[in-house]
Amino acid sequence: MTDFPLLYSFRRCPYAMRARMGLVCAGVQCHVHEVVLRDKPPHMLAISPKGTVPVLQVTKDSVIDESLDIMRWALSQNDPEGLLQCDMREALALVNDNDGEFKRALDRYKYPNRYPEEDCTGARRQGGLFLQKLETRLKENKNLLSDWQTLADIAIFPFIRQFANVDRAWFDACDLPYLQKWLAAKLEGALFSQIMQKHKEERYLLLS
Repeated sequence: MTDFPLLYSFRRCPYAMRARMGLVCAGVQCHVHEVVLRDKPPHMLAISPKGTVPVLQVTKDSVIDESLDIMRWALSQNDPEGLLQCDMREALALVNDNDGEFKRALDRYKYPNRYPEEDCTGARRQGGLFLQKLETRLKENKNLLSDWQTLADIAIFPFIRQFANVDRAWFDACDLPYLQKWLAAKLEGALFSQIMQKHKEERYLLLS
């Protein structure tokens, strides 16, 4: 182990994105190992046999291999932006909706060829129900739970980005002005720019 925690990540994975954003917001520095999914590092598989990113090795004997748990661990160390200052039950319920039915619809909308035994033609409509739910929330506040950004916003944002990018013309034409404005603000923000930087080396230091 190094002096910093070690994060196994994949740049375009929405789960890994949310973990990196949580770590940056908390000011937790860590070494990041950019994983090649077809050739996963043996050490990562040894500490997390399920083989999915992100995986954070905090110490030799402490491993966190769920993205939301990484975010909550990091922000419990330091939360200068008040991302945890919200109704946590409400936040986790909304994230659970995102990670459950919405993610299922997203996968079938983006990758229908992976589900040859299923009829995926209704996946976009199903995912759109969650988009409408977020739109209703954003009519009331600048962010999903309040006017300030919370854990729910950075946990859900990468998945909305992915859904929108499947057919950006369709998404931009939807009657979702508040959600579109929210997404644009996140995409243009310094936090997203920082965690999406490309690195020449397979391993690099994530700076807060």
